[in-house]
Amino acid sequence: MRTYRRLRLSGGTYFFTLTLAERRGNDLLVRHVDALRAAFRATLADHPAKVEAIVILPEHLHCLWRLPPGDDDFPTRWRLIKAHFARAVPAGEPISASRARRGERGLWQRRYWEHAIRDERDFERHMDYIHFNPVKHGQVADPREWPYSSLHRLTAQGVYPADWAVPADVAELDLG
Repeated sequence: MRTYRRLRLSGGTYFFTLTLAERRGNDLLVRHVDALRAAFRATLADHPAKVEAIVILPEHLHCLWRLPPGDDDFPTRWRLIKAHFARAVPAGEPISASRARRGERGLWQRRYWEHAIRDERDFERHMDYIHFNPVKHGQVADPREWPYSSLHRLTAQGVYPADWAVPADVAELDLG
């Protein structure tokens, strides 16, 4: 079996991608978005981290976390979030033989992608990637239309301009 080594930086900032085991035609994350939000709240109450940005799509999510100083334990946080969510969602998904042997649910892919943020430019690029992702996946034409995104909070806070990601030729139209 392959051993995965993750770069764990105390107080680090990370970009993550988590996906459901069954991606095709699966809208579980947005259908049960309240359960996912509750899983985040419960986990981060006991294991704090600052969620800098997040987008929840039907079958995957992306987020950017800043861990507290002296803390590098993002794997525990993800294990708990996945477990809280799985307990809140009714069972019934197909389960492989290997998962059945281990007594696992079949909701999430076992692993996830993480990337340690290197600098401010890397941080900005990943923030933009997160917020543009609903457009990339054809969910909406304008990222401001996607309801499960931190773009709304960050726009209200002035981090993003109100017309972020609007094509220049559209933004410059005089509709008045």
